[in-house]
Amino acid sequence: MAILFSIILDGSPYTWWVGKGNEKHYYWGDSGPGIQKCSCGIDRNCTDSKLFCNCDADQRQWRKDDGILSYKDHLPVTQVVVGDTYRSSSEAKLTVDPLRCYGDKNYWNAVSFIAPNSFLHFSTFQGETSADISFYFKTSAPDGVFVENRGNTDFIKIELKSNTEVSFSFDVGNGPVELTVTSPNPLNDDQWHRVRAERNVKEARLQVDQLQPQIRKAPTHGHTRLELTSQFYVGAAGDQKGFLGCIRALRVNGIPLDLEERAKATQGVKPGCSGHCTSYKNLCKNGGTCNELYKGYTCDCSRTAYDGNNCINAVGGYFEEGTWLRYNFHTASTSAVVSPKDTSNVPQTTASDNSLTKEELLFSFSTTKAPCILVYVSSYSQDYMAVLLKSPGVIQIRYNLGGTKEPYIVDISDHKNMANGQPHNVNITRLGRNIIFQLDHYPPVTYNLPASSEIRFRRPKALFLGRVLETGAIDQEIQSYNTPGFSGCLSRVQFNLIAPLKLALRSKNNSQVQVVGELVESNCGASPLTIPQMESVNNPWHINPETNFPNNEGQALKDGVNRNSAIIGGIIAVVIFTILCTLVFLIRYMFRHKGTYHTNEAKGAESADNADAAIINNDPNFTETIDESKKEWLI
Repeated sequence: MAILFSIILDGSPYTWWVGKGNEKHYYWGDSGPGIQKCSCGIDRNCTDSKLFCNCDADQRQWRKDDGILSYKDHLPVTQVVVGDTYRSSSEAKLTVDPLRCYGDKNYWNAVSFIAPNSFLHFSTFQGETSADISFYFKTSAPDGVFVENRGNTDFIKIELKSNTEVSFSFDVGNGPVELTVTSPNPLNDDQWHRVRAERNVKEARLQVDQLQPQIRKAPTHGHTRLELTSQFYVGAAGDQKGFLGCIRALRVNGIPLDLEERAKATQGVKPGCSGHCTSYKNLCKNGGTCNELYKGYTCDCSRTAYDGNNCINAVGGYFEEGTWLRYNFHTASTSAVVSPKDTSNVPQTTASDNSLTKEELLFSFSTTKAPCILVYVSSYSQDYMAVLLKSPGVIQIRYNLGGTKEPYIVDISDHKNMANGQPHNVNITRLGRNIIFQLDHYPPVTYNLPASSEIRFRRPKALFLGRVLETGAIDQEIQSYNTPGFSGCLSRVQFNLIAPLKLALRSKNNSQVQVVGELVESNCGASPLTIPQMESVNNPWHINPETNFPNNEGQALKDGVNRNSAIIGGIIAVVIFTILCTLVFLIRYMFRHKGTYHTNEAKGAESADNADAAIINNDPNFTETIDESKKEWLI
């Protein structure tokens, strides 16, 4: 058996557990802080009465110590260290059950207000001479009324006046009184905040979280009784602007109100805490922040390279040949260059000690010309990062972080020509010495900086798009790519938390961004093809660019005209001419015979003396008809 407490080395037990704050603890189940005993030691029924844990008996059969750790300030258990396992006869088995929370269910009695005019109502607040109201709230809205109760002239109200202010106001007949607590940090951060308001005949008090409370003494003379007549409203009431978010653990004069039960029969209020942003995942794309509104939600795209209702419209621009953009990083803080995942605690530093151990670069490009510079990040030191497009359309990544004689170079030659005029997505993430590269929808590939390379990008200075015009020494090969420069489309450009291209196109007269040349906003950042191009060996329609065609057929001319197109155009012209000629001939033929007619005039009429003779000469039977017609019949 592994020993817990019996043998002490350097004053520390063999076994301990680690809890909140990464602190070691030496007490076990059913015991408490500072008491190095197990449950059997508390109850005095251990296997060895001289010991405080069954496992300390160090017997050849299994013994067990168990119990519940209930001191919540030390929980949860994050690690257990068992030290006495090096002996051949020493073994240990360990089980830690899930953390379970117990307590007053009213503490989590919560509702969600999802409509601007939604509210819950309860019986009139009874607080003539003394009253206290406490609750927790969570919201993304900038303001709104939490609770309110009115009388003829008296009233009591608690509201979120702004994203940093909570006010407690009331009137007992001496005129309105208002207490306001101002927070140094936003209160609409979608986190729980506690509000407690108290009022009696001596003073009024308001406290938010652990901030300094505001206290107002009551006047020595005047009214002291709060006379209310309306119902007690939670949320909007009348002409007040309602609250949008969650409220829980509402207590009035120490009595909890069952918010969830009342919400079941109230429109615009739901039991539990949920909203658009929490109920529906990924409403805001590409790193956008979801904020609750009265009638829905809104996406904050300010820290992304996108805009639109859901941060899905990539912001892009077309660079004429010779156009370039420069973005200067902040020199007063690291807020512009920290990783998107490290925004919770941004230290204030100067440019002299600003450095990065992680970069995330995302952008899309399309061009037909190479070589050129896509992205370049300079520094106040010799460090730099570059993404180039070499001839014939090969992406190259360069990192120079110090510690090596030459920059670390990666040629992405596994893919087709990237200078094919189609949009391509590039995602480069560096963490320490690991570089992860992903192109379009292909699987990501990992590269490693040399072991001698530094891991910190020291003092980043500026980010360039299209060309590099920087003081100090620049790699000669990179310098040669400045002429003639990048021409084509760049979009969705984002380096950690900054979107320099979006800033240049959306913000006018920004001192951090400099644009030289003609930069026109464009929707060129369309999604790249998701189907990889067929390899040339398997493509029956693939044409070898080195193939010689007779009479140069199929080759593009310098003036941009293709001979095949010219031949096809000539054939079409001949066909059209032939059709026109045929139509003209038919029309002339029809008009030539217009007005002619045929008669049944008897032949020989020209030599006959008169018309009757002509008929007789032509038709011998005509005389018989005449003779027959001249006969008379007597009846």
